[in-house]
Amino acid sequence: GNMVEWCLPQDIDLEGVEFKSMASGSHKIQSDFIYFRKGLCFGLACFANMPVESELERGARMKSVGILSPSYTLLYRYMHFLENQVRHQLEMPGHYSHLEAFYDDKKGVLPESKGTPSSQQPVHWLPSIHRYMYPEMKITHPAGCMSQFIKFFGEQILVLWKFALLRKRILIFSPPPVGVVCYRVYCCCCLANVSLPGLGGTVPESKPFFYVNVADIEMLETEVSYVACTTEKIFEQKRDLYDVYVDNQNVKTHHEHLQPLLKINNADKEKYRRLNDQRQMLMYSQEVGEDCSSCEEDLFILFFMEQNNRIFQTLMEVSASQDKTLTADHARGMGLDPQGDRSFLMDLLEVYGIDVMLVIDNPCCT
Repeated sequence: GNMVEWCLPQDIDLEGVEFKSMASGSHKIQSDFIYFRKGLCFGLACFANMPVESELERGARMKSVGILSPSYTLLYRYMHFLENQVRHQLEMPGHYSHLEAFYDDKKGVLPESKGTPSSQQPVHWLPSIHRYMYPEMKITHPAGCMSQFIKFFGEQILVLWKFALLRKRILIFSPPPVGVVCYRVYCCCCLANVSLPGLGGTVPESKPFFYVNVADIEMLETEVSYVACTTEKIFEQKRDLYDVYVDNQNVKTHHEHLQPLLKINNADKEKYRRLNDQRQMLMYSQEVGEDCSSCEEDLFILFFMEQNNRIFQTLMEVSASQDKTLTADHARGMGLDPQGDRSFLMDLLEVYGIDVMLVIDNPCCT
């Protein structure tokens, strides 16, 4: 099995990290990277596989070099260093001087862990995204990550958006390599960004767990909301661990009351068309030769955040009104389908504890 060969500091609890930093099935690929969660910390590891003429190593030498940090937003900065180091470790095993120097340079005092990971404050992105965006956002992922995500899922992105907004437990399956799937986890969490102040402090945080394996089953059993990915097909059978299972582009749920959310309705199609229109306009407005990938990322994130803000702004206004009645016109004003999104709206009110009465016209009368 996998083993931890070397670490700094030496007294840190790394139980299970040897399986988190090397995805199950990685022996079939040459290289990969992997994001994961370990207690209150997040990790990034780079994996490489090199053929060797050694019976003891069964013809292949496989290693991962990784780092742990209290935040995942800064990890991407060190991807290049980790890729170089894992190659170095394959070619010159046992030489750790570069890693020691890196640790001495970067080590900081970890915040004291008070409570469980769920006690971390949820992040609400600021509405002014482009130039004034949180600097962390720019280095969380490579340029093009969000646009690749949306190209991959197409209209299904609206299905994932609803599940993310409802804080469901979303598990994404894919065979290795898992790096790009870790980005899908991150992007999925971005779909639920809301920048309205004072929105339900009791709402579960949308937590990216990134890569999980069978060693994480016990931990996942206690989670009420997460987004994660795995390379282990066995998870599909463990239905009590997830609400939504994503296999390639196929999004499914075993919960009967969530089934209506899998259908793409007219309002979803309209949102998807609007998103593509905005993207085309952005492309046309870019000067030839100018890199617009970061602007495209901002556009996608802002599109969903504005959509979410509009929904919650309307719901909070209605809940503050005298009759607290949410009508079909309200639904349309929020960019939702009064009939097709009825169950989504009902779930939304329940999850966020918004006191509103839903009165949607009967379909035969519209």
